[in-house]
Amino acid sequence: MSGKNRSVLTIVKLLLAALVATTGLVGAGLATAPSASAYYNPSCTHSGCAEARSSNSTWKSMGYPSTRGWYDWAPTGTCNFAGGTYNNYEGELPTGRSYLEFDVTPRECGAPRQSYRIVVDRSSGAVYFTPDHYSTFYKLV
Repeated sequence: MSGKNRSVLTIVKLLLAALVATTGLVGAGLATAPSASAYYNPSCTHSGCAEARSSNSTWKSMGYPSTRGWYDWAPTGTCNFAGGTYNNYEGELPTGRSYLEFDVTPRECGAPRQSYRIVVDRSSGAVYFTPDHYSTFYKLV
């Protein structure tokens, strides 16, 4: 084998070894990484965050009611819905906590609910916004 071929073969072996090592590290990382547990965006960058913050302020002033149902939304003469317990079945938020969920957008009492929600951690006071009905979470507070 010529010197040039040997150099090419050495480079190929090194690249292959690097690929195997990298794949091994990635595979090990995937095997030992925690599941989607407690995955949320640490800051709110969604276009609906301002509305969620405003809604959270109103719900907070009402003491975050734990009873599921429609509530008068004082300044606008509309209503908003408190959904009661959020169970965190998929584990997107920290586990082992107690959560309440609230609609963000006020509307006429009894109107269909929308997908914007805030979820309040009753233990820590952390508040999360989900614009897509629990698929994505952004931490508000």
